Amino acid sequence: MAGMQEWVSLPTEWIEDGGLKKVRWKKHGSDGTAALMLLVAIAHYAEQDEGESEGQARVTYDVLADATGLSRTKIAGGLGVLIGRKIIIQGDRSIYTLRNFSRTAGGWGKLPAKGLYRGPAIAAFHEFNLRSARELNALKLYLLIVSRRDRKTNFAHMTYDQIEEYAGIERDNIRSAVSLLAGLGLVHVEHFKSDVNAYGIANAYRLAHIDPYRHMGTTGRKIAAGAFFGSEE
Repeated sequence: MAGMQEWVSLPTEWIEDGGLKKVRWKKHGSDGTAALMLLVAIAHYAEQDEGESEGQARVTYDVLADATGLSRTKIAGGLGVLIGRKIIIQGDRSIYTLRNFSRTAGGWGKLPAKGLYRGPAIAAFHEFNLRSARELNALKLYLLIVSRRDRKTNFAHMTYDQIEEYAGIERDNIRSAVSLLAGLGLVHVEHFKSDVNAYGIANAYRLAHIDPYRHMGTTGRKIAAGAFFGSEE
């Protein structure tokens, strides 16, 4: 999308504090899925430079609808979840501020931006149908990867136990969430032998559109040398 940066800052303190676990399908339904879709879109338009408007986005319902493919009713529901969970603050009309936004502090991650768009639309989001918890789980995992991405290796190194603990995704549903993200081209997954279990496999997750030249071919030796401390099936 013309004029948009390759990536933007996303506050992640709320993620590390367990905030993703509080967005649940049984409680919020598709409004929870919509909320995380909207969070991504709002972050893309948030002011990145230090100042009074840092972390503030001025976006209309029309812009959010074009980006996410959501109806106005679903946008209202999703914003309600974000505001209710204090992930964003609503100001004057069409102004939303990401809470605890600061690129000078440690609680932020790189969120892909420009590469996600086809015209005004986040292409992957227009594939969602909002009918199952799988999409919500995928978005929760995606945001956890943003938060846990290692800036040296460009991978997020996480076991299933850690994903379950921080994202609140039941273990049996993690593989499906990973598959959806990979199928939509949002995340690349690499598999390695575990350092803990000789028969186990450890996963590393790389965000598409972030430092694309830093991947297994360029950082694999460093990863294989001891980046993993867990195992998966």
